[in-house]
Amino acid sequence: MKLFRLLKIAHTLAAYRISGLMPARGINFFAVINLLSPFGVKGLKHMSQGQRVRGALESLGPIFIKLGQTLSTRPDLIPVEIAQALEKLQDDVEPISWDEAKAVVQEQLPAEIRDQFASVDETALASASIAQVHAAQLKNGDEVVIKVLRPGIGKRIKRDVTLMQALASFAKNNLNPGVQVDPTEIVAEFEKTIYDELDLQREAANASVLKKNFKDSKDLYIPNIYWDFCKEKVMVQERIFGISIKDFAGLKAAGINFEKLAEKGIKIFYTQVFRDNFFHADMHPGNIFISKENPEDPQILLLDFGICGSLPKGHRVDLANNFMAFFKEDYRRVAELHIESGWVPADTNLEDLESATRTICEPYMSRPIEEISFGEVMLKTFQMAKRFKLIVQPELILLQKTLLNIEGLGRQLYPQLDIWQLSEPILRDIMKTHYGPEHSLEKLKENLPKWIEQAAETPMLVHQLLSLQVKPLPRHIKIEQQLEHQAQMQETKKNRYTLLTVGGLITTALLYSLDQSSTWVAWSPNSAIITAGLTAWMFWKSIK
Repeated sequence: MKLFRLLKIAHTLAAYRISGLMPARGINFFAVINLLSPFGVKGLKHMSQGQRVRGALESLGPIFIKLGQTLSTRPDLIPVEIAQALEKLQDDVEPISWDEAKAVVQEQLPAEIRDQFASVDETALASASIAQVHAAQLKNGDEVVIKVLRPGIGKRIKRDVTLMQALASFAKNNLNPGVQVDPTEIVAEFEKTIYDELDLQREAANASVLKKNFKDSKDLYIPNIYWDFCKEKVMVQERIFGISIKDFAGLKAAGINFEKLAEKGIKIFYTQVFRDNFFHADMHPGNIFISKENPEDPQILLLDFGICGSLPKGHRVDLANNFMAFFKEDYRRVAELHIESGWVPADTNLEDLESATRTICEPYMSRPIEEISFGEVMLKTFQMAKRFKLIVQPELILLQKTLLNIEGLGRQLYPQLDIWQLSEPILRDIMKTHYGPEHSLEKLKENLPKWIEQAAETPMLVHQLLSLQVKPLPRHIKIEQQLEHQAQMQETKKNRYTLLTVGGLITTALLYSLDQSSTWVAWSPNSAIITAGLTAWMFWKSIK
C-alpha cells in the first residue's frame, strides 16, 4: 500500500512537472520521474508555477490540500507567487456518509449524551479535509452543529507525512544550493499544524477563550461550546445563522453597512492581537458570517477555531511599536526597532535598513485599500529580509497571513477604506489602555504580594553588598596597579548606589501602590515623594 501511494505521489508530481521547480545537481533524478507521465496534464504549458503546485496537491487528496493551505501561510519558505496560488485551494471535499460519521460519534460519546439529540441532519452542512459538520437539535430545543473527524484520518495523515518526510529529505539533498527552500522545514511545519487540528477538544478550548475575550461584544460573536459533547474526535457547538461574507449580494440585500463592517474587521484584528494576545489565525471567507439583526452596526460571527495564534513574550509590544512607527511614517524608528527586537542582526547598518524600509512603505502610505496590494508589499518585504538576514518568526508569519485575510475582505467590502488612518487610533487606544500607566499600576498591585514576600531577603542582600570592602594597597605598589585599584573602588561605589537606586524605585512604587489600593497608609504619598527624591540623588551618584 505504501509503495502504491508513493508511486501515485511520484506520478502526480511528474504530471504537473513539479520537478521543474526543484533543479537537481548531478544526475537529474527528476527527469527520470517525469517518465511516469511523459506528456503531463492537459494545459500544462499555460500553467504558472503556483497553478501547477496547487493542481498537484488537489489531485493528491485532502491531506495534500491541507499541506497546501499550510504552505500558503509561509511565504518565507516558498516563493510568494506559489503561496498566493495556494490560498485559492478549495475547502469543499467529498463528504463521508452519515453512517460513518455516526460511528465516530457513538465511539466518542456515551449513550446518555447521545440520547440528548432530538434530531440530526444526515446531510453534511460543510465538509473539509479533516472533518465535516452536521446540523442537529438537542432535546432542550437548542440548535447545534456536530463536528466530526473523518474516520481513520489520523492514520492516513501519519502515512502521508512519513512519505512527505522521505521525499523532502531526498529533495533537500538534490536541490540546487541556490534554492532558498528547505523541504524538510516545510513538512515539519505542516506536521505541527495538522496534528494540532486533529484534536477537536483543543479547537473547543480555542473557541472558549475567544468567547471570554469578547464577552458581550457588539463587534464579534463566538458560538457557545457544549463541553459535555466535546471529545478528541467530536465537538458540538451552537449553530449560528448569518450571511456568509462571501455572499456579497446577500449582504447588500440585507442593508449591511459595508464601511462599518470593514472597520470592525480591522478593530477585531488589533484587539485580538494586542489586547488579548490570542487571535483567530484562519479568517478566510468560509469561516466568517454576518448577523442580520443590526445591519447598520453589523456583528461578525466567527467559526472554525482549529488554528489560533499568540505572540511570544515581548514580541507583542515590539510589533505594536513597529506598527505605530510605521503609521507615523517614522522609518528610522522602524529600523531601530527591528534591531532592538533582535529581528535583524545587531550589526545591521541602520541607515541602509531605514532606506530599504522607506522604499517599500512610502508608495503605499495614505492610499485607500483598493490601491494597495499586500501581496506585493510582502514580496518586497521578504526580498528585503534576505538582504538583511531578517530572522522570520513563525508566529509573525501567521499574523501576517491573518492580516492578508483581513485585507482581502476589506478590499471586497469597502475598497475606499483607508487602513492606515483607521488603524493608528485603534492601536493607539489599545496600547494606552493596556500598556499605559494605569495598566502598569494594575500589574504592580497584582505582583505586590510576591514582592512583599521577597522583600524579606532584600536587607541582607543590601548589607552584603554594602559590606564589600576593597583593602588599601601598600605604598610600594606600581602606579598601574594603583590606578586599577582606584577604578575597582569606584566601580564598587557605583554598584552600591545602583542597588540603592533600584531599591528606591521599588519602594516608591510599593508606597504609591499601597496608597492607591487602600486607606490604611495615609502617609504613603509624602513618603513616596521623599523616597523618589532620595532615589534621584542615588541615581545621580551612581552615574557620576
